[in-house]
Amino acid sequence: MVEKVVAQIVPSAPSTSEKTLIVLEAALEHARFSEVVAATGFPKATVHRLISTLVDRQFVTIDAHGNYLPGPSILAMAGRALERIDISSIAQPFVDHLVDTIHCTVHMGAISGDSVIYILRKDSDKPYQMPSRVGLSVPLHTTGIGKAILATYDDETVERMLKRAGMVQLTDATITNVQDFRRELEDVRRRGTARDRGENVPGIACIAAPVHDHTGVVRYGLSISTLSIEHSDEQVEAMSGSLLASAAAISEALGYRGPHPEPAPSPLLQGATP
Repeated sequence: MVEKVVAQIVPSAPSTSEKTLIVLEAALEHARFSEVVAATGFPKATVHRLISTLVDRQFVTIDAHGNYLPGPSILAMAGRALERIDISSIAQPFVDHLVDTIHCTVHMGAISGDSVIYILRKDSDKPYQMPSRVGLSVPLHTTGIGKAILATYDDETVERMLKRAGMVQLTDATITNVQDFRRELEDVRRRGTARDRGENVPGIACIAAPVHDHTGVVRYGLSISTLSIEHSDEQVEAMSGSLLASAAAISEALGYRGPHPEPAPSPLLQGATP
């Protein structure tokens, strides 16, 4: 009886197909045979046999220095998969959940040249709607999403983009000075989120977070928008935890496996009165 119970709780050994996938993943992340062996925990003979098969099928290739690299077969498969990716469809369930959690409008935007284009928008159950639409192009420097994306660039690149696009003033709150904007991005990097305090549309407050693609590059941003008269600055900041969790989930769904920004301490959580 005890032997039967033990047999039920002891996990079964991975099948050959599972081992092949484990070795493939390790070979794509590690360059040397010893590293693949250490990462998989399989015997050297097993790893050598499976690696040889993957090399024969061109899923893995070996360079002149003996390093493992992605082979033509895996690159072709990745290319076909990427062609079929619909970012909006992948992000939609996470956006829906965020809206249900914070009851505010949520946008997802993508960088396009020197602008942000909204690719997804979900309104809450509030009796008003934001003056935005999918496909709308807005200046990078006036939006939370734009700031969240630009904060991942170096200062020289940011300055070049801003000078090329021009820092148009959309509201009295719009930042139109490069040096002031650089200081703003320093704050974004520190906090992990970006703010738009009526800089794009008067009376609308926004908090945004970066979204990474499968390569780790930030090409997208996720934002929460609300009326300034409905939520105080501290209340908007308090949404950062939910926002960052959703942005991280979307990034991971897109194939990103790196670190994510942590939310800065919220004044509300420190006992401040909104």
